[in-house]
Amino acid sequence: MNVMNKPRKDEPAALFKTLADPTRLRLLNLLACGETCVCELTDTLRVVQPKVSRHLRYLKRAGLVEARRNGKWTHYRWTQHGDPLVRHVLIGLRDWMAEDNQLKGERRRRRKVCCRVSRRKPRKMKNK
Repeated sequence: MNVMNKPRKDEPAALFKTLADPTRLRLLNLLACGETCVCELTDTLRVVQPKVSRHLRYLKRAGLVEARRNGKWTHYRWTQHGDPLVRHVLIGLRDWMAEDNQLKGERRRRRKVCCRVSRRKPRKMKNK
């Protein structure tokens, strides 16, 4: 959606182009469970952090996710979208994700990773 919230002809195409990437669908699947830190996403998907961050930026530019910084960590979550077409597509996407066995497996793995990541101790900085 552009700044003035006026629909543009290319918006549906841009939405579907954004959703056409398997990595972005996997990220949206994990974010459907709630706000998630990038480190949890990388550990769950077993994908390197730069790739995850690049796809999250793409989703953020498309208005599908929003970010919140907490110190050095960035947490992402789905946005509440005002466009009726986008809302309708995202509802269908969530319904599909809830039934897909591969995506269910990744959500289960996220719960295990989430607990492991939250127990990590902060690294001590070396004095130079």
